[in-house]
Amino acid sequence: MPSTSPWWRSAVIYQVYIRSFADGNGDGVGDIAGLRSRLPYLKSLGVDALWITPWYKSPMADGGYDVADFRAIDPLFGTIADAEQFIEEAHECGIRVIPDIVPNHTSDQYAWFQAALAAGPGSPERERYVFRPGRGPDGTQPPNNWVSCFGGPAWTRLPDGEWYLHLYAPEQPDLNWQHPDVHAEFESILRFWFSRGVDGFRIDVAHGLAKDPELPDLRPEPAGEKAREYVAHPHWDRDEVHDIYRAWRQVADEFDGDRAFVAEAWSDTWADTPERLAAYVRPGGLHTAFNFDFLMASWDAKDLRAVIDESLAMLREVGAPATWVLSNHDVMRHTSRYARKTVARWMPNERYQPQGPVDLDLGVRRARAAALLMLALPGGAYIYQGDELGLPEVEDLPESVLQDPIWKRSGPTDRGRDGCRVPLPWSGQVAPFGFSPTDASSEPWLPQPANWSERSVQAQTGDETSMLELYRTALRLRRDNPALGDGTMTWLEAPAGVLAFRREPGFACIVNLSTEAYRLPDHTSILLASGPITDGLLAPDQAAWLKM
Repeated sequence: MPSTSPWWRSAVIYQVYIRSFADGNGDGVGDIAGLRSRLPYLKSLGVDALWITPWYKSPMADGGYDVADFRAIDPLFGTIADAEQFIEEAHECGIRVIPDIVPNHTSDQYAWFQAALAAGPGSPERERYVFRPGRGPDGTQPPNNWVSCFGGPAWTRLPDGEWYLHLYAPEQPDLNWQHPDVHAEFESILRFWFSRGVDGFRIDVAHGLAKDPELPDLRPEPAGEKAREYVAHPHWDRDEVHDIYRAWRQVADEFDGDRAFVAEAWSDTWADTPERLAAYVRPGGLHTAFNFDFLMASWDAKDLRAVIDESLAMLREVGAPATWVLSNHDVMRHTSRYARKTVARWMPNERYQPQGPVDLDLGVRRARAAALLMLALPGGAYIYQGDELGLPEVEDLPESVLQDPIWKRSGPTDRGRDGCRVPLPWSGQVAPFGFSPTDASSEPWLPQPANWSERSVQAQTGDETSMLELYRTALRLRRDNPALGDGTMTWLEAPAGVLAFRREPGFACIVNLSTEAYRLPDHTSILLASGPITDGLLAPDQAAWLKM
């Protein structure tokens, strides 16, 4: 019998970083035409929905996350008509569509911000953003000590003497969510896109938006045991954000078809408290939230089990499903994170810093095992484009091609996120590997490694040992097996270094993170394994799905 549970409780959602997915018009940048042309591939992969990074009109100071008009498609990607046709065709393929929405900030080219600049200090137009006079006798010091996530101060001074807040790039001024116009504008934007058939939204910086109205200085982070206590932060993960999302949930509920939200919500950076994440998905709030604790966990059985247990326990209390994720457009690809002998956990207020030499064979083995672990856990999962190809981070991009604002604002010392955003390889032996048409007028916006021909969709299709076919098989089994998706799990006895759990009816997942081979428990058959199994032994850094 088909499941009566809402689709989003079990969905496998594929993230499309639109600039790097497929180029339809040959200008070297991915677009809606390219995405439409690859719908048969996505259908054959077996995903349930697509999360699409911002396709709105934008100056592209931050790859589209600086939105100038939420009701228009940027010409780089197409038109509103193209988007509407894509949504219709995706639905015909049985694939739902979830665009990004960016409510913490706008582009500095947004009509509201331009009006605020023109109106000057003290004007009503400036109340929609966070403008303040500076400190010091002549106002030359920023209003407080907040810092930008992209490096440097979080304030920029204007010629008229006032400062405005931007927790990201200066081209991304933060909105003032205490202003009723901001609430009304975004509820209108949601309705605009829901009426065009989108099935939900991924909410960028969902833990932002609300700021302490006093704008106090950041205090030093607590150390030691205090780091596990919740300490209210002046601009991250404040309780007031939940009022916003309860109103958004009411907007979604106006429309048929189980429209859903997923929050990019990093819990408070001064506390390791899973209940802060669960607060976003309480009844009447958002539907799901990314499980970044899982993404940030080390390649260690004890650490992963603790993350899984804490996440499921907290979400169970509020009746929400887990949403597991291994990579996205903001972090180093997990194939490369796992390619280090030691994979350390990192904190949400830090950027991941790889340590040690790269062993990509090791990274691929672990990435294959991690995929089976993620897809067997209760709840839903997200796949970042290229994960299914086993793409590594491109860590040697020439400095001359780096475009991420982190690179420039860090000094430049931090290479930023371009390495996980390199355009996908589809076919052929030489760049652009089918990313652009054969008569393309421009090269891809970021260069692809020459050896990516071996990792292309064409090269992996039909190869039963490839990462792509592993994903295709895993997604088919997941869709057909009633034990998988939303539900519960039970841990099985296993030695240190091995994760083993059962899901009913009659399914088990075993992941060997130890340095020794592990003998599989009694089973009826092996449904799928991340690598060859000899004499019933699961090798280190491998996983298996069993019929029990």
